[in-house]
Amino acid sequence: MSTKSGTVCLRTSAKDEIIDITDKVQDIVSKSGIDNGLACIFVAGSTAAVTTVEFEPGLVKDLNEAMDRLYPKGIDYDHHRRWGDGNGHSHVRASLVGPSLTVPIVDGRLLLGTWQQIVFLEFDNKPRSREVAVQIVGDE
Repeated sequence: MSTKSGTVCLRTSAKDEIIDITDKVQDIVSKSGIDNGLACIFVAGSTAAVTTVEFEPGLVKDLNEAMDRLYPKGIDYDHHRRWGDGNGHSHVRASLVGPSLTVPIVDGRLLLGTWQQIVFLEFDNKPRSREVAVQIVGDE
């Protein structure tokens, strides 16, 4: 059993971005030499998340609109009152989507469905430099 690590670095513009990171994660997996195991994809930060979607413009728009309906930006959050940074919605969205994702690796490839991609979701209200950690555990 081996453990390997890598990082996906991103610069976001804080416009409810959804970024496909599948190829970058697969590159880390391929370079790791792990044939079978698990890849844990984790974003450090409390205003961003990772998940899987069918990454296409219609679904990206639908997901952003669903977030606006479920966790609106324009309502009063206690976080706003306490810190004055206007990103209470960002924290709520990130908490409910989650900071990590685990994907099986089979024969050196991420085990994803045909229309399934790994995406990074930026929920914050200002540009950010982000690091997504990828830790791979398995057999070489």
